[in-house]
Amino acid sequence: MQRTLTGGSTRKISLSTPSLRHPLGAALSHHFRDASAADDAALAEIYGHYVSTTVVTFDIVEVTPEIMTAKRAAVESSGLPFIVAVDDDERVLGYAAMFPWRPKAAYKHTVEGSIYLSPAATGQGVGGALLTELLERGRQIGIREVIAVISDEGTEASVHLHSKLGFESIGHLKRVGFKFDRWVGTYLMQKSLGE
Repeated sequence: MQRTLTGGSTRKISLSTPSLRHPLGAALSHHFRDASAADDAALAEIYGHYVSTTVVTFDIVEVTPEIMTAKRAAVESSGLPFIVAVDDDERVLGYAAMFPWRPKAAYKHTVEGSIYLSPAATGQGVGGALLTELLERGRQIGIREVIAVISDEGTEASVHLHSKLGFESIGHLKRVGFKFDRWVGTYLMQKSLGE
């Protein structure tokens, strides 16, 4: 598959992850752990799929393992969780992370949550379990508010998942991003982890 990114560059995408689907839609066996440098290539492949083929993320630059290393290191240095869901063979099925919401000190207990799954792992219960794990890890380190910024195009499953886990809609920013020759907005959703 090839996709032209904004700016004219073309990138060939090959999702090399073998099929992870189980017969009859059975849940995919998985567990969670902190992301590590050994995961960066898989993280780049997962995120790169969404960058190159969707407006789910507003990133438009080709994603490399080095970019994911920098993102992961920034999250880790801020003391926030960056976790992966892996199958029994340690293949990365998806990842979730918390990023500082804003740089000003008074925002230190508020984060933006982010979750991405391998396309082969969607619809199998991994996303809900991964987001639940991320929220619990955030709660354990004193995070009070989690904001989800979700594209308003092609994200019905993400909006549903966040709603199911207690996120409330707090706004709709219209036409704030321009990708693949069209304007796209974002939904804002929020969940309180504190009392």
